[in-house]
Amino acid sequence: MENLTIEVAGRRWRVAAQGHDLSIPMRFNEAQPTFFGAPAASERPLAAGSFVGDVRQGGSCNCSVHTLTPHCNGTHTECVGHITQERLSVRELATRHLSAARLVSIEPVPATAIAERHDSAPIAGDFVITQGALQEALGLATLADYRALIVRTLPNDATKLSRNYDGDPPPPYFTAAAMRWIVAQGVDTLVVDLPSIDRAQDGGRLAAHRIFWGMPPGGVCAAAATRNQATITEMAFIDNAIADGPYLLNLQVAPFAIDAAPSRPILLPLLPA
Repeated sequence: MENLTIEVAGRRWRVAAQGHDLSIPMRFNEAQPTFFGAPAASERPLAAGSFVGDVRQGGSCNCSVHTLTPHCNGTHTECVGHITQERLSVRELATRHLSAARLVSIEPVPATAIAERHDSAPIAGDFVITQGALQEALGLATLADYRALIVRTLPNDATKLSRNYDGDPPPPYFTAAAMRWIVAQGVDTLVVDLPSIDRAQDGGRLAAHRIFWGMPPGGVCAAAATRNQATITEMAFIDNAIADGPYLLNLQVAPFAIDAAPSRPILLPLLPA
């Protein structure tokens, strides 16, 4: 029996062998989450001469062509290349595969009801994740003891597995103050169950993204980023049966040489050593 132990916040833990998969299954041509007007992820059999890649249609084997938009069709991990002129690859930059992680549950609040700073004026109907809510959810835990933060938004239910995020109300997003605080704690791996950490329609500012990657407002040059190894995983699904608390995060990312790729964040429970 193999045993893996880690030390988090000065305490030794034993890592459970069975983890929790936070990814939304990508079911091509079936129900799936959608965002930003992107077409649904689809599949069709490969056709090459007399060959058809579908055994049900008489083919000798199954071989399909799949079409998807990683940023919009399901759980994905993105790198700073999402906002740079340079075509940077998440495969090259998502190098942190194991991280001590903290899971918190947050109930977003109306953007117009807070005094916390954001980089744009609050819009009626918007809901946001604030620094204060993050600090309250952590309780006595210290976020600086962890390299990864997983945020589950409330209410939380299975409709997130196939939700259309283009309708009203718009999905919640992080305030600039909340993101600056997350960065100040040393978090470089962020996992959320939202389609974006920014407002979907924000005039192209992507303030939270730029703050997380250490980019100046409006910056598009990779050399300006001070945190180019940091990653953001969006559209995760964190079942209510998974308790808030400390975990070991195993972030598995498809080896696509693009700025974002489908991913599979696995939360491994920590047990007293």
